[in-house]
Amino acid sequence: MSDDHDHDYDHHPSPWGPHDWSHGAPHNSFAPLVMSIGIGIFLYALASVFVGGEVANLGALSGVMLGIIVITIGLLIWWRQDMSFDGTYEPKATGAPFRNIDLRKIAMWVFLMSEMMVFTSLFSTYIRYRLGIPNCEEVFLSGEWIEGTSVVCFEPAAHLIASSWFHLAPGAANTFALIISSFTIVLALKTAKMSNKKYADRYEVELSDVHSHRSRKVAMFLGSTLFLATLFLTLKMIEWFVGFPTPGPLTELNHGHSEIASLYSEGYTIHASAYQHHAYDTAYHGGHEIPHDSALYSMMQAGTHPGGIMMADIRVGASTFFVTTGTHGMHVLGGMIGLSYMTFKGLRGGYGPSNAVSIEYFGLYWHFVDLVWVLVFPFFYLF
Repeated sequence: MSDDHDHDYDHHPSPWGPHDWSHGAPHNSFAPLVMSIGIGIFLYALASVFVGGEVANLGALSGVMLGIIVITIGLLIWWRQDMSFDGTYEPKATGAPFRNIDLRKIAMWVFLMSEMMVFTSLFSTYIRYRLGIPNCEEVFLSGEWIEGTSVVCFEPAAHLIASSWFHLAPGAANTFALIISSFTIVLALKTAKMSNKKYADRYEVELSDVHSHRSRKVAMFLGSTLFLATLFLTLKMIEWFVGFPTPGPLTELNHGHSEIASLYSEGYTIHASAYQHHAYDTAYHGGHEIPHDSALYSMMQAGTHPGGIMMADIRVGASTFFVTTGTHGMHVLGGMIGLSYMTFKGLRGGYGPSNAVSIEYFGLYWHFVDLVWVLVFPFFYLF
């Protein structure tokens, strides 16, 4: 009995390293616990750094870095264990209603259902405030404001983003990038699932070369998905914080400015309680450009409204935009981290017909992220 136990133990390496999958899944992994602790440290410290959208405690950045380090350690442990997974063991559910279904597939669908509730809450909040709080443009044209006093109104990000094609283009490009990335992840799955003989016939390679050829091709498709995801986040950060230069002849779109300002430069932030925009300046409109059927025009003509610049408290509108798009961006970032590992594993020949479902399960997550953006884009960029 003792010898058998020792022999069995020898076939189960340390939970911190590669696992002998022929003996079952490594249920004793500490990686999820380590990552959970790291995420907790990161979020707690990050909340201490920013107060009201402004940097309040730079000392808390050490906690942010500590959280990132702990998360990274957990990921490396998890990936080192998974690197040895070759599909020899796939745990199945035994209870109803998921009997004989891969546990990983069930877990992914349960996770996606919880994510659906998160984004449903964000969308419903946006619609509630979007329709329940007066629009800033409507308030401006109503004349029910006094210069120097902020009025609470809803300023949709689309008012800035959709003001010109050059400002809208990054969001449109991001939409196409994510749609194409869903296609490339499917190509990676299809390539990995193909049997050796079918693969050799399809790509006219020798059976002995199938493994190396397949590895490069799977890694190429996974890497392409990673590139498109990186492009998405890059354009998003430029849109938020950098802005876009425009050619000389197109400066009229920007009212005399040489570039399209970022949302941050425009003052569109979550703590903007005294937001000013040229569209809400009667001097900019020149009086005659204000719609003649508006109450503001009639009041200015009658001399009962002095005009001026309307200041708006847009914190609700900006918060719903940044929280929703930021939450989606964090999901894209999480996918990029996973894709980095999967591309590396694919390049090392880690995916084949026996364990291609690993790409399939990640693909479920990635398709969900893409679908959410297909809803975010028209809601927040066009409406």
